[in-house]
Amino acid sequence: MAGEVSRRLVGAVTLLVAAGSWLAIGGVASAKPAPKPTSIVITSKSMPDPLTLRADGNEDLFEAVLDQVDWLTGDGPATAPKAADLGMKFTVVVHVGDAAKKSYDLYPLAKGGPRAFRPAKQPDRTQPGAGWFFGRLTMGETLLAAGAPLPEQNITLHGGGVGGGERVIPDDAIGTGEDVNRLLGELRQLMLLNGAVLVSITLGLAGIALLVRRRTR
Repeated sequence: MAGEVSRRLVGAVTLLVAAGSWLAIGGVASAKPAPKPTSIVITSKSMPDPLTLRADGNEDLFEAVLDQVDWLTGDGPATAPKAADLGMKFTVVVHVGDAAKKSYDLYPLAKGGPRAFRPAKQPDRTQPGAGWFFGRLTMGETLLAAGAPLPEQNITLHGGGVGGGERVIPDDAIGTGEDVNRLLGELRQLMLLNGAVLVSITLGLAGIALLVRRRTR
């Protein structure tokens, strides 16, 4: 009797493992790569006409502008700054073909360093939630190279020319305590999730062991 129960238990575990592997492989195989952006449109009240960058045109400039926004995912780690501290706004809309997909507001001249805002509602009808981010220090230089009416930028390196120098990070660009607490909260949630998975597996094994003991008595 005990041998029959053990064989059934091993068979059930093997079946579960095989099913999980099949689902994982099937999910990877069925996943299709997301279509790559083909154009970027930049608008601003300070510009009479929109600026359009195409992936098949100046590829380096296109990728540089895309690099300013394509990492703005998840919850924004920065709190909303005061409107008076933001300065000029440039709206960047990423297109795939003729369809607008993502939209972001960039503030290269914001007090304390460049800022970026992701609206809650996106052109592709997704709703990732509104989020403020500290932008890349190269934001102003990149937008200027794209044709935005900005003053000459010289913020990437400070002192030393090509062979040296250090990056300038304003003191008030460092995240606040609230930002740090939010990051720690996200890490805590991730650890709790992993812990819950381990507890579920442990309880499942304990239940199976208890069932085997009852059957073998």
